[in-house]
Amino acid sequence: MKLNEIAEIVGLECKSDIEITALNSLLDATNSELTFLENKKYIDDLKNTNAAAVLVTLENSKEVPSSTIAIICEEPYLYLAKISKLFAPNIIELDGEKPVVGGGTKVMPNVYIGKNSKIGSDCTIMAGAFIGDNVTIGNNTVIYPNVSIYRDCKIGNDCIIHAGTVIGSDGFGFANTKDGKYIKIYQNGNVIIGSDVEIGANCTIDRAVFKSTIIEDGVRIDNLVHIAHNCKISKGCILVTQVGISGSTTLHPYVVMGGQSAAAGHLEIAPFTTIAARGGVTKSITEPKKSWAGFPLFEHRQWLKLQGKISNLLK
Repeated sequence: MKLNEIAEIVGLECKSDIEITALNSLLDATNSELTFLENKKYIDDLKNTNAAAVLVTLENSKEVPSSTIAIICEEPYLYLAKISKLFAPNIIELDGEKPVVGGGTKVMPNVYIGKNSKIGSDCTIMAGAFIGDNVTIGNNTVIYPNVSIYRDCKIGNDCIIHAGTVIGSDGFGFANTKDGKYIKIYQNGNVIIGSDVEIGANCTIDRAVFKSTIIEDGVRIDNLVHIAHNCKISKGCILVTQVGISGSTTLHPYVVMGGQSAAAGHLEIAPFTTIAARGGVTKSITEPKKSWAGFPLFEHRQWLKLQGKISNLLK
């Protein structure tokens, strides 16, 4: 869409008629994409953006690079939400190529496979599975009953996805108006799952806002785990039942998170970190190969000592 047409639809002013192909984050946006700045802590990202245009407040507009068009507005995040709908793909494609299914793949009855989708060889797709448009699944992957894989998602080789899991559902993103109404931010990215990944029953992995939620090779995910939009779960991580990972958090390789533990959003957890059951991560963990427990989080040995002292108080 042309930038001036986008602005007119949402009630903003812009005279430029350059073509905008997509929305993206400040650092990832190209010279044909639109981005935004809401939080001042990302002001350095604004200074270095290559975006064609940016939604920005008057206060922050002086930091916009000369190659980027500043679209001034009071609430950039709210206008991003409104514009995201304009770039949302169709829920279901009516036109496109029939799905391609590789040799040796077994597809049980009552399976839906969308347009332009490709399934590799020697896979098993069980009854009730929904595989949306433009989905790619590698070789030797097993999809158990009633798994839902939304459009545009990619799954590698030798994966196992157990019953009831949903891959590519919308991330939880809303912008508030001044009177408290919630405006949906359309999640226009996807989910990419590597090879040799096992995902338990009734898990949910949300699609990204702009790019991809990523599950790398060799990850093991137990039942009832939730991974929010734009997360990256690096190779070899283990997530035990009822773990919750908030949006845009990165787990570096071989992190282990015990049952009912959780991480807040926009954090990084160092390689080979272990979070004990019910541990709550609220700050990034930068030192690798340590074990943590509790809420607020303590190093595991300290937490055990604390529990011992509390126990002695009750005697």
